[in-house]
Amino acid sequence: MQLFTDGACSGNPGPGGWAFILRHPQSGRELEKSGGAAETTNNRMELQAVIEGLATLKRRSQVEIVTDSEYVARGCQEWLTGWKRRDWKTADKKPVKNVELWSQLDQLLQQHVIRFTVVRGHQGHPENERCDELAVIESKKLISGRG
Repeated sequence: MQLFTDGACSGNPGPGGWAFILRHPQSGRELEKSGGAAETTNNRMELQAVIEGLATLKRRSQVEIVTDSEYVARGCQEWLTGWKRRDWKTADKKPVKNVELWSQLDQLLQQHVIRFTVVRGHQGHPENERCDELAVIESKKLISGRG
């Protein structure tokens, strides 16, 4: 499986959107989904996109998560273990920001075999561009009051 994700926020904090594309390479089937939050941050929307994508999977899968968020990729690959060991505190003993989302994501990550690929945002990667487009649409819906 390939999970492409992105988050967007107008202002930071402000209205935001998340989006994912979940692709099954063998069957070619694809699912696009997006949503938003009225008062959020870009990092929260990046996390939410991965959470929503992984939550759609019904059985243990090998998943390549393709994201432009170093925050999400490094958090999952480098920081998560230490945060949990320190009872959700950073190395300098401060509470982890977005802990409820990180905790949710941690549970989902344990259900699958995960590999991360970090791409540069806004550099023409087709799926990343599509996720960005969907996330921005969601944030704009909230700005215009149609969310």
